Amino acid sequence: MSNRTGDTFIALLIGAAIGVGVGILFAPDKGATTRQKIKETFDESGDDVIEKFNDIVSKIQNKAADTKISFEETLEDLVSEGSYKTEELITLLEQKLKALKEENAKYQK
Repeated sequence: MSNRTGDTFIALLIGAAIGVGVGILFAPDKGATTRQKIKETFDESGDDVIEKFNDIVSKIQNKAADTKISFEETLEDLVSEGSYKTEELITLLEQKLKALKEENAKYQK
């Protein structure tokens, strides 16, 4: 879930809770009944928000874990590729050294 979707969802929950609260306040019930309904509504809304928050946190943690695994795999690939390039460079340097030794041998008596 993207950050924007999460924000929209939370805004909708808050809007719904406010709408329910306003509706209950204007309902023709006794004060104690109205307060009890408001409390129940906020308790339920709070539980829903906590549940959705935990879902979002879980998804973020999973994404972070996937990203970490992907980074580690990429790093391993880069190290492996670097190792092959190092071997190629060593071989090239050995060939150049051999050629220099042969050239130098021509000047020795």
